[in-house]
Amino acid sequence: MYNAVGIDVSKGKSTVAVLQPGGVVIHKPFDVPHTSKDLNQLSEYLSSLDGDTKIVMECTGRYHEPMANALHKAGFFVSVVNPHLIKNFGSNSLRKVKSDPADARKIARYTLDNWTELRQYVDMDNTRTQLKTLNSQFSFFMKQKVAAKANLIALLDNTYPDVNKLFNSPVRDDGSEKWVDYAYSFWHVDCVRKIGLKTFTERYKAFCKKHHYNFQPSKPQELFHASKELVAVFPKEKNYKLLIQQSIKQLNLASEHVEQLRKEMDALASSLPEYTTVMNIYGVGKTYGPQLIAEIGDVSRFTHREALTAFAGVDPGVDESGQRKPKSNRASKVGSGKLRKTLFQIMTTLLQNAPADDPVYRFLDKKRSEGKPYYVYMTAGANKFLRIYYGKVKECLRNLEQNG
Repeated sequence: MYNAVGIDVSKGKSTVAVLQPGGVVIHKPFDVPHTSKDLNQLSEYLSSLDGDTKIVMECTGRYHEPMANALHKAGFFVSVVNPHLIKNFGSNSLRKVKSDPADARKIARYTLDNWTELRQYVDMDNTRTQLKTLNSQFSFFMKQKVAAKANLIALLDNTYPDVNKLFNSPVRDDGSEKWVDYAYSFWHVDCVRKIGLKTFTERYKAFCKKHHYNFQPSKPQELFHASKELVAVFPKEKNYKLLIQQSIKQLNLASEHVEQLRKEMDALASSLPEYTTVMNIYGVGKTYGPQLIAEIGDVSRFTHREALTAFAGVDPGVDESGQRKPKSNRASKVGSGKLRKTLFQIMTTLLQNAPADDPVYRFLDKKRSEGKPYYVYMTAGANKFLRIYYGKVKECLRNLEQNG
């Protein structure tokens, strides 16, 4: 006898339905709060069922993890599936019903129909869980940094236009940038041109000393003459100074968080067995490498290359009907959005550096030279990159097992 347990997960609670073949209802849908007591009671109830039991729930961000971990550790067969699969599963009804009990029953029916194809949930180890969480926060603070920088530049365009283009110093390890520090002290063109070249030179020298920048004797004159040609929209008043300096503080704080998380992610990823192999792939650096490892996770959970490309949503779909058989189809885009973003960033790096001996770049360049649209050749390149990634990491793990 088969017991199909469908669980509709939400924040703080889940709705559970239990069916047997033929649509036999073993238990009407009921709610289970995500507390130790209630999860233990659910485990006891499921253990009391006669026959084989399989549990299916959707992968809903992080909300499913308390339920999935608890039932997995209790010894049950748990499968966490892409919500897209459940959404496309037939409801066999013309009425559109959307409720937690209805969704739980739908997941239970999906469990019965796909009983033999279900894949068992694998609990991520602590290191990979931490890495994935860090990457989520990294993305959050990176968005804040980008927004803060765009806001600052928009403000400065009214007081010191294009000040961000006056310096080409690299970003420091703490995330600070010279043009940002400069704009904090010299936030308006009148802070430069109205005080005279001699006074400005002394103040600029003091600025370099305070922030530990190298002083170039020719730079003050260059900045002074450039400021004389600029047109400021806002007058030099304290309210505008307050806005700009607050924006700079916000940007520096976000930049500091980003760099701290970048270092922590790299340190954490370096403890995983595939780290060196991943970092040796062209286009993967201290940022993209840990992000790839965080979002892909343990490659061993993918049975073949196509499973990984499907997980990333860069696998080509199939759209054929009758005599219509298009030469190319759109990517599915039903996988990890964060992973696709990282892959596109790596593809951009390859196109910028143009390494002639790299197979992914050659493939990208070939598709681009054939006149393929941007998203077509970028997605195709990401697909090829993941196939190479899968092969190299899989071989690395296999060698470690043999030598271990």
